Amino acid sequence: MATLTYVYAESTAVIGPLAVSHEPHTYDLCEGHAERLTAPKGWDLVRAEGDWAAPPPTSDDLAALADAVREAARPATAESVAKDGSPQVGRRGHLRALPNPR
Repeated sequence: MATLTYVYAESTAVIGPLAVSHEPHTYDLCEGHAERLTAPKGWDLVRAEGDWAAPPPTSDDLAALADAVREAARPATAESVAKDGSPQVGRRGHLRALPNPR
C-alpha cells in the first residue's frame, strides 16, 4: 500500500508510504498500482524508497466500524418506513443501509 500525493503548485506527484490521515489531493494505492503509476505529461514523479507496510488498525477505525454496525442494527423507526410499509434506504454520512430484498 502507498499514498499518491499531487502537489499541483509544483507539478509533482509523490508516491510514498501509506498516509495515516486523509489530506487533500491524496489517494491510497495498492502495491501494483503504486509501482506502475506514471505522472501526467510535464510533471515530475517522486517515489519514496523502502517497504511500505500497511499501518495497524487504530481505535478510531474500530470505533467507526462499531458505530456503523450499531446504526445498521437499529430497529426501523416511523421515518424509515415508507407510507406503503416498505423500508426506505437510509443514509448517514458516507454509509448507506439498503433494504433487505425479499
